[in-house]
Amino acid sequence: MHYTIHQNISIHFLRVGSISNSSVLQIGSAGVIQSSSNLYNTGDFEQPAPEAEAQEQAPFVPLAF
Repeated sequence: MHYTIHQNISIHFLRVGSISNSSVLQIGSAGVIQSSSNLYNTGDFEQPAPEAEAQEQAPFVPLAF
């Protein structure tokens, strides 16, 4: 048995709090969700960034232990 589904989605406002490499944002229905990971060099950098220096201050957000 085969189903054909036609849908029209109109989004007037979409707010996404955060999204990370392992997040999935899906709008509508999908039979298969394929992952995508892209890395872009938008600043035309030609060498790696210098190593960060360690800071001796407390974190801004308290960490739960």
